Amino acid sequence: MAHVILGLLLLAPQSLYGLIKSFEAGVALFYSASSGSIKRALDTLLGKGLIEVASTEPGGRGKKVYRATEAGRREFHRWMAGELSGADLETAALPRLFFLGLLDPAERAPVLRRMRERAAADLSNLTALKKQLDAMEVPAEFRDVAAYQRATLDYGIASGRHALTWFSDLADRGGPPDGCAAPRSGRGGESAAGHEAGIVDPGEGDDRESFPVPVAERQVRDER
Repeated sequence: MAHVILGLLLLAPQSLYGLIKSFEAGVALFYSASSGSIKRALDTLLGKGLIEVASTEPGGRGKKVYRATEAGRREFHRWMAGELSGADLETAALPRLFFLGLLDPAERAPVLRRMRERAAADLSNLTALKKQLDAMEVPAEFRDVAAYQRATLDYGIASGRHALTWFSDLADRGGPPDGCAAPRSGRGGESAAGHEAGIVDPGEGDDRESFPVPVAERQVRDER
């Protein structure tokens, strides 16, 4: 959750409401979160100094707009370039794949290879489990139950094979086809932090529902 929010804030400074709409517009394809969990993650990131309040709307409402700090940028890069952790392939790989365009081109290939390796490892675990189950004797009264349980496992194996093929093709190509996300020029309302990160505001305003798009000219770099 925290790293997904960091990625969204590196695309553009956003308010809590803006982040909720960003989740609904794109992130929900692979990661679901309630408004409460997003708010708690924001508070944690603030406490760790990984994000900061970029501006506060005057008046009673006092809407806060958040942006990533340099420490947040470094933490995001560490997560993107690190080992894939997560209970399953989708949890481990898809959040990183979603933000992979923020890394320098030379840094993307190793991440894609790790995704392919994770897909291969998960498939190997499932096929090993199938061999174990095939060697087991199932009592007659449980054979129908076992048959559908194995059908569920077969689905997982088929999905795993597809995932391995898909990630292997992507890694072999070095990424998606050129032109899948065209560069966009900055707007007058682009923040200084967004400009420095090579990131453009994806919408005309913070409350506009939009799909975040990174700028191609510059990407997030590891601050060493």
